[in-house]
Amino acid sequence: MIKRAITIAIIVGTLLNLINQPSALLGQESVDWLKLVLTYCVPFIVSLVSSYLTVKDINTGK
Repeated sequence: MIKRAITIAIIVGTLLNLINQPSALLGQESVDWLKLVLTYCVPFIVSLVSSYLTVKDINTGK
């Protein structure tokens, strides 16, 4: 689950950072490091929790 969550976070986080901070990532402005880190953390947590809940539902027969 963690490996999949990391992969999703890298892909989704990169796309979201390109959307949210394009000029900063291209060197025209300064990077907001807090935004950058959180943009990777959010999809990681969402993916991990979603996977956990799916496995939990499968194991409990829901």
